[in-house]
Amino acid sequence: MQNSSFAHQLAVSSVLPRLSVGMPNTVNIGFLAPLSGQVESWGLPGLHGCRIWEDWLNKTGGLLINGRRYPIKIVEYDCGYDAGQAAKGARHLIEQHDIKLLMMLGGDTMAQIRDYLTHRKVLTSTLLPSDLSPDTPYLIAPSELHPIYNVTGVDWLAQARPELRTVAICSQSDAHGLPSLATYRAAFKAANVGIAKEIQYDPGTTDAAGIVQPMLDSNADILCWCTGYTPMVHAMTEYAHAQGFKGQLISCTLDYYDRLIARTSVEFMEGFVFQFPDFDDEKLQEKTFFFNQPKSFFDEYNRRFPGTWTAVSWEYAAILDIWHAAVEKCNSVNPLPVLAAMKQLGHVTHAFGPAHWWGESMFGIDNALVGDWPVVTLKHGKAKIAAFGSIPRWLKRNGDRLKQEMSDLGQLWEQRLRSFGNEAALQPRIPESIIPKK
Repeated sequence: MQNSSFAHQLAVSSVLPRLSVGMPNTVNIGFLAPLSGQVESWGLPGLHGCRIWEDWLNKTGGLLINGRRYPIKIVEYDCGYDAGQAAKGARHLIEQHDIKLLMMLGGDTMAQIRDYLTHRKVLTSTLLPSDLSPDTPYLIAPSELHPIYNVTGVDWLAQARPELRTVAICSQSDAHGLPSLATYRAAFKAANVGIAKEIQYDPGTTDAAGIVQPMLDSNADILCWCTGYTPMVHAMTEYAHAQGFKGQLISCTLDYYDRLIARTSVEFMEGFVFQFPDFDDEKLQEKTFFFNQPKSFFDEYNRRFPGTWTAVSWEYAAILDIWHAAVEKCNSVNPLPVLAAMKQLGHVTHAFGPAHWWGESMFGIDNALVGDWPVVTLKHGKAKIAAFGSIPRWLKRNGDRLKQEMSDLGQLWEQRLRSFGNEAALQPRIPESIIPKK
């Protein structure tokens, strides 16, 4: 970790090259995410949202740096949620396109390139703060606090329906699923909801019946899909419907919920709890939001890319908005001053209101934005925000419990680095003043 503060680095950056004189006319941004395959719904819709952001900014002239405007160009690369393809794509975007920001979904695609990105000092964003560690100082999670925001859905459900006392949980055993499982474990235990059944499954499986039937056999009041991939969330929900389940459903995401309703029923899906709203929700109009016009963004998205709105349609664009503010604050696209400017923004306004930088206690570095997050339920076939839950307030009460559950599943940063074979990075950061003298 670096010893100098970001404030000092920002001050120093005033003497660094501003990349205005002699800078290329276009500022390139890399989009490295699954644009096809099982995880497409967490990549391609995000690119669609970025195209809208790109067009909107360029119509105003582009980035303003030292009094000069520069258009933005987003360069995409489809990694298909494959680690090897992600490594190839990162090198292509960085070495062939001179990108100034790399946006990724994260997770299993991060493992092979984390050291490369750090060595190249590439400012990189992830939607998974569980990717963060002290050894990745240029990696940030400014948009989505997955999976920690899932505690807000459980907390709200426990208050809204206190008669629900047991839950059956399932999760795929990968970098998306295991942190989510740990979070749901902690959240349900904090809410005094007993875990009647837990199933971990291979992320490549398609056997919904083999997963859901044992959960149904437990007679749990709640079925929780954690952060399952969209095809599995749909398959498991349909199986529960076919078996006559009458209880409560909860999941991190519920992409394309209209298709699920068409294959089940409005009545069966009523009250389904998840974490991602439609952006025409009236409660979002009361929030300070990037562009300050969420419904306009939602309407244009659906006009240009009908039927593709998902949990990530807005998230990468929200990252771009925070990056844009930092670039224009420090008059540079160099990673160090931009990152310092982000930190100097203090309480950053993210999609759902004020947020602050956090993460050292869990990830070893304060590179994730934490604030409020919406709890969403289906009402008469339409996603509606039921409440905004405070993640910081929940963490203040239950942070130790969450950290223990993460540890039990090997998801703390030092455990994850060990699994990547990076033994040199596993040493705890001990101040020199307390290192025993020989």
